[in-house]
Amino acid sequence: MAKARGKHKRSPQHRATQEEPQGQEQDQPGPAPLAAEPRPDHDRYYPSTLLEDLRDEPVHDSLANGAIAAGAGVHKIAINANRQHRPNGNSGGGGGGGGDVGKNGNGNGKLDRKSYEKELIRLQIELVKMQYWIKHTGFRLIVVFEGRDAAGKGGTIKRLTEALNPRGCRVVALGTPSDQQKTQWFFQRYVEHFPSAGEMVIFDRSWYNRAGVEKVMGFCTDKQVEEFLQSSPEFERMLVRSGIVLLKYWFSVSDEEQEVRFQARIDDPTRRWKLSPMDLEARMKWAEFSQAKDEMFKHTNIPEAPWFTVEANDKRRARLNCIHHLLSKVPYRDMTPEAIKLPPRPKAKKVARPPLGEQFFVPNQYP
Repeated sequence: MAKARGKHKRSPQHRATQEEPQGQEQDQPGPAPLAAEPRPDHDRYYPSTLLEDLRDEPVHDSLANGAIAAGAGVHKIAINANRQHRPNGNSGGGGGGGGDVGKNGNGNGKLDRKSYEKELIRLQIELVKMQYWIKHTGFRLIVVFEGRDAAGKGGTIKRLTEALNPRGCRVVALGTPSDQQKTQWFFQRYVEHFPSAGEMVIFDRSWYNRAGVEKVMGFCTDKQVEEFLQSSPEFERMLVRSGIVLLKYWFSVSDEEQEVRFQARIDDPTRRWKLSPMDLEARMKWAEFSQAKDEMFKHTNIPEAPWFTVEANDKRRARLNCIHHLLSKVPYRDMTPEAIKLPPRPKAKKVARPPLGEQFFVPNQYP
């Protein structure tokens, strides 16, 4: 696997992914309090033109300060992206080494709703600041969400985007390729959705379908998978060289937790649509998906665009950890416009209005 040149400072997760032999787990102390993660070398991973004025300026200090100010509740929020330890050495159903989280998740129990909602609001405010900066500087960001079915990707994407301007942040969730698209260059239908200057694009599953579900379910040939694993790193290096920042997240969940979430979808009529026949068929191939994921990481975990694993047995922690990590990877400054003061409204002129009886109204069913 290619390694970063020079004095590039890798994150703990990236370092563990590259240095741990496949099939082994590494014990590590318990979770640390929420804190900003060290960034990689900006000269290598970000367009230099965007950083000329940022080198000597602290970037979004409020992200770290807010974690301290939030008090004891925040100490329950672990940065699991920096941990490689899996409790009990369980990799979730007999998959390959470095697979999914164990039966007990991160061992802290579920994060309470009050702490979760307080921290989520703070992070969403930071996301809005980040979006203003992205638009102002012409920054281009792609975020890829991959992982097991029912691992929590969709819920995280929803919390990530709900406070943002949809004109500058798009979610792309492509369906099955058409007959025409099947004849195109494999990456072509994804490139059509890439960001322009000042945009952020989130892929709810991506080109990595080829190394995952398509491989395991037999929708492509071994030769096509081999070609993908060879081409994808070069494709992503090309994106990074062009100035696009690419973040890739893998949501990891245990087989027991996945089973609980599948059953919850069956029991809830409003979420039953989330459980497709393909999900049920893939459910029987847990070990095969683990092996496919390990092979995918082996070839595509490159220094320019490393994989970051989100331990997702606790949905609330997973959402906060992922959003916090994303914020730490963008060198934004607070460019939120100053609040404006509304001028007095001019006195309305009297105009002739049509009778109310000529309009149709929605009946009030809840008096």
